Amino acid sequence: MNYTNLLKIALRAIAANKTRSFLTALGIIIGIASVITMLAVGQGTKMSIQANIAEMGSNMIMIGPGADRRGGVRQDASSMETLKMTDYESIKDECTYIKAISPVVNKSGQFIYGNENTPSTIYGINQDYMEIRQLNVADGEMFTDADIKTSAKVCVLGQTVVDNLFPNGGDPIGKVVRFNSIPFRVVGVLKKKGYNSMGMDQDDLVLAPYTSVMKRILAQTYLGGIQCSAITEGVTEKATEQITNILRRNHKLKDATDTTPADEDDFNIRSQEELSSMMTSTSDMLTILLGCVAGISLVVGGIGIMNIMYVSVTERTREIGLRMSVGARGIDILNQFLIEAILLSVTGGLIGVTLGLAASYGINTMAHWPIAIEGWTILMSFAVCTFTGVFFGWYPAKKAAQLDPIEALRYE
Repeated sequence: MNYTNLLKIALRAIAANKTRSFLTALGIIIGIASVITMLAVGQGTKMSIQANIAEMGSNMIMIGPGADRRGGVRQDASSMETLKMTDYESIKDECTYIKAISPVVNKSGQFIYGNENTPSTIYGINQDYMEIRQLNVADGEMFTDADIKTSAKVCVLGQTVVDNLFPNGGDPIGKVVRFNSIPFRVVGVLKKKGYNSMGMDQDDLVLAPYTSVMKRILAQTYLGGIQCSAITEGVTEKATEQITNILRRNHKLKDATDTTPADEDDFNIRSQEELSSMMTSTSDMLTILLGCVAGISLVVGGIGIMNIMYVSVTERTREIGLRMSVGARGIDILNQFLIEAILLSVTGGLIGVTLGLAASYGINTMAHWPIAIEGWTILMSFAVCTFTGVFFGWYPAKKAAQLDPIEALRYE
């Protein structure tokens, strides 16, 4: 018996019991549809998180002052004065793995224009900050190097601040707004970015030269932080290591010796890569969990195939005996029932893939959840359903192939 005849026999057997065949494949259909849908949602969530993190900045590295102990009490890191302009200049001149760097100081307070006011935060930065945080000016222009050198009282407003201070839609360019009691002339408006994945309004900010904020608002000579951007994501770790060495040297921190431990860093360095890695690992665990839960239904569907195949073998015992008596070998009987099981699982897989894709797009349309359907999920689904058919169909098929022809013909 060739495989063409075996395939025809399997198809006739399935067609003769349509309802039972459909119910047999139903477990596979539900399982495959569930796996594809869950993986699409999981991958979509992962990609959405990565996109939102990327919007926060380009290969960003954040350097902040480290907490210190005074009299046995750990101090707030924000009150530390460990980062100086010399640190910024050293990193800018010596670090070969960064393409943009900006000092950062900030102060929260009330912005006032006419009868309108709004609470927000003013950030003292330089022009590189725009590249690091992927910000763009939509109206007007960015302040210049000359403004930084002269500590000019100029600023660029975020869209949320504009909406609150100019509710009637007036043009803010050239207007003078006050931060607490200090006037700043508006030279530009940032392009709207909206909320990030953590629910923070990325447009509720005001940018000004760092020299202006340090001298005219904070009256301080130290930095609140330094932000820089690595050349590529792949060299972030090397950039972090190089920055660490520069700062330890500048701050005269001693390395470990045979008799003494190394001095603790009086600064903190955090990279966007760390945040992305943490969020991605969490998302991956969630995706795996969802896939495993959905995969349980595949096992249930496989058990359903095995049970129905047992019933089919029992019902067709006389047919098996007849085929073997006219020359069919055990391998032919094994292949006959195995092909039947594979057909059921693959057909169920095809229907399941279609339902899974429809369910994924339905969730995206109605619930507005991000989805990402990748080719490997569909290929994996087909591989799993084929394996399910072979694995759960092989044992009943083997039992059928081992039947004694005489006993099978006598079966009632």
